[in-house]
Amino acid sequence: MSRVFNFSAGPAALPEPVLQRAQAEWMDFRGAGMSVMEMSHRGKTFMQVAEKAENDLRTLLAVPEDYAVLFLQGGATGQFAAVPLNLRNGSQGMDYIDTGAWSGKAIKEAQKYGPVNIVASSQSHGYASIPDPATWKLDPDAAYVHYTPNETIGGVEFHFVPDTGTVPLVADMSSTILSRPLEVSRYGVIYAGAQKNIGPAGLTLVIVRRDLLERKSPTVPAVFDYALQTKNDSMYNTPPTLAWYLSGLVFEWLLELGGLAAMGEINRRKAGKLYHFVDNSEFYRNPVEPSARSWMNVPFILADDALDGSFLKQAAEAGLSGLKGHRSVGGMRASLYNAVPEAAVDTLVEFMADFEQRHA
Repeated sequence: MSRVFNFSAGPAALPEPVLQRAQAEWMDFRGAGMSVMEMSHRGKTFMQVAEKAENDLRTLLAVPEDYAVLFLQGGATGQFAAVPLNLRNGSQGMDYIDTGAWSGKAIKEAQKYGPVNIVASSQSHGYASIPDPATWKLDPDAAYVHYTPNETIGGVEFHFVPDTGTVPLVADMSSTILSRPLEVSRYGVIYAGAQKNIGPAGLTLVIVRRDLLERKSPTVPAVFDYALQTKNDSMYNTPPTLAWYLSGLVFEWLLELGGLAAMGEINRRKAGKLYHFVDNSEFYRNPVEPSARSWMNVPFILADDALDGSFLKQAAEAGLSGLKGHRSVGGMRASLYNAVPEAAVDTLVEFMADFEQRHA
């Protein structure tokens, strides 16, 4: 069997050492005589898996003790509702920064639960940049400020942490978490769907400052209740045990690599190689303002979109998968998550250069 280089935006590539270890433990998990997905989530064996995964994640991110770490279900989309239900107190408004498709979806969901103030938007610029912070209209009495540090679809990324004063900062880090070091203490809540840099789809990571746990609306569903889930160690309901276990293996893999500082350097090189090639080509173009380019999701457009089909077909034949851009944007997109090796980027650049030479 020959594995391809997987540039999919999510569900995305998983590290091969993680897959190999899971394969070895699949039928008999550490002498239990069953797989990890068959055993009780409250049994001693799985509780050890869960505890180690949380501890390893806390080590990777240097999570302060005054933050709870939750392993939940519902994806980041579920958190679009969970955030206002847990953090909005009384008649408070909610501040949102609009930088693309996913922040837009978060805004639409939050509007069901109270007044939303659009602090700033890059919609008029085609979501190809980050709004100048000098133009933001923050509400000092807002329940929180929400932003999407990396827009997976548009390939736009914040390369700074917004300063929101005493108002809690909330971040949808689905496509950027664990890609480099992160100062957790700058945030009130961090949430992320697992299927990009954490593990397989089905798990949602939430990191929440403990002093915010009692703000919740009385109507918040129990499954999304941060305080209730914290009290029950993310096991108020049956958690996604297989995804939790596999994510724990990813955390171990990252620690063995040298942690997030080492991973960040690898990711910086990967993105730099692809952007350097695109910028020095007359055949390919990246539509994002250079100061807002994503390390994780790199969209690029061919000079002639009539060649898109040929590009994708030949790329697949060369073992390069998942390069089709999102249907709302078109073109191509290479997602360079942690599990995508540097060799994959080298192979992609070589293919793009050859395709350009043959079709320019």
